[in-house]
Amino acid sequence: MLYIIRHGRTDWNDMHKLQGRTDTNLNVEGIKMAEEASEEYRDVHFDVCFCSPLNRAKQTAEILLKGRDVPVIYDDRLMEMCFGSSEGETNCFEHPESPVYTFFMDPANYDTPPEGAESMQELFDRTGAFLKEAVDPLLAEGKDVLIVGHGAMNSSIICQVKGRGVADFWKDGIANCKLMKLK
Repeated sequence: MLYIIRHGRTDWNDMHKLQGRTDTNLNVEGIKMAEEASEEYRDVHFDVCFCSPLNRAKQTAEILLKGRDVPVIYDDRLMEMCFGSSEGETNCFEHPESPVYTFFMDPANYDTPPEGAESMQELFDRTGAFLKEAVDPLLAEGKDVLIVGHGAMNSSIICQVKGRGVADFWKDGIANCKLMKLK
C-alpha cells in the first residue's frame, strides 16, 4: 500500500504565508496534530517512510513514527514546490496580482512561475522520477510505503498515482496530518 500525509501546521500556515522551500518548523498546534495522528494511525503498518528533508516534514515523521521500527529516508525530490520570489508572500491565493495566484486558482494555466520558482512540469518530473525509482519497486514487493511531505508536492504525487491531469491538482485537498491511502 502507498500512503501519503502532509506535515503539521506551522506559524507560516497560520499567517497564510507561502512557505515553499522556506524551511519552517512545526508550531505548537502542528506538534499536537502530529501527536494525534501518531495515535490515530498507530495500527497502520508501514515498512518504510520517505520524507521531505524540510524541518516541518521531518518533525512530523519523527512524531508520527515515534516508538515504531520504521526507517525514515529523506529525499530531496520530496521537498515542497519552489515558489521562488513569491515565498513569504501573504494570502497570495486571494490576490490576482500575485504571481502564484493562478497556481492556486487555476493550476492548469500556471504557465509563468515567478522568478526562481519551479514549474508544474519540473514538479511532476521530479516527483514522477521519485515514484518510479523509489516507490514502485517497493510496492511491487508488497511493501507498505509512507510519504511525508507538503501540500503541492503531495498533490503532484496524488495526480500521478491517480492518473489525473493538472486541472485536478487540488481535487483531493491536502489537510495537515491526515493520512491518505493512494494504492
